[in-house]
Amino acid sequence: MSAHCHHDHCASDNDATATATADPRYRRILWAALIVNAAMFVVELGAGTRSGSASLLADAIDFLGDAANYGLSLWVLAMALTWRARAALVKGASMLAFGVFVIGRVAWGAWQGIPPEPITMGSVGLLALAANLGVAALLYAYREGDANMRGVWLCTRNDALGNLAVMGAALGVLGTGTAWPDLAVAAIMAGLAISGGWSVIRHAQQELAGTAAAPTAHGH
Repeated sequence: MSAHCHHDHCASDNDATATATADPRYRRILWAALIVNAAMFVVELGAGTRSGSASLLADAIDFLGDAANYGLSLWVLAMALTWRARAALVKGASMLAFGVFVIGRVAWGAWQGIPPEPITMGSVGLLALAANLGVAALLYAYREGDANMRGVWLCTRNDALGNLAVMGAALGVLGTGTAWPDLAVAAIMAGLAISGGWSVIRHAQQELAGTAAAPTAHGH
């Protein structure tokens, strides 16, 4: 969603990013997001285990990864762009790893063939959606920052989409009595994680390449 840094826009983009990273409100938002995600990890882990839902367990792991990512963002917030871009690489790699894990969980669930409990899926999915929409609303103004900020925004956006899908899967399981709606949603969540992770990695690589080229340009 954020534009890549072209030569004629680098200065204004960097100025905007510097302003955002120095904003104490952004730091408070990250702390709030970290706490919300850590709490929802505990809730969804328990609910996913009890209900047997692959999509809830996948979402729980996603909440844990996001909580770690918010903590990482807080750590590098005041650092130079190079360090923020490196942190974004870690985030992107974690999103890709999450996607691969979920694909494995889907394969295992398909082999088991046991349908999850849909009422728990739907109610917890609704709670998770409310949590993520609240965080997304707070982060919306910062979605066009550097790769690190972009990674934070993409994680939250993908989570909200995943919550809607979990709720749809709950209805599907309730209507069909099979595990396939739950497994299909888990596969969609894996696709979102892989796509978002690759986007963050590409953006971070561009920023690292830009910072590496800057000293050479100044030398001329």
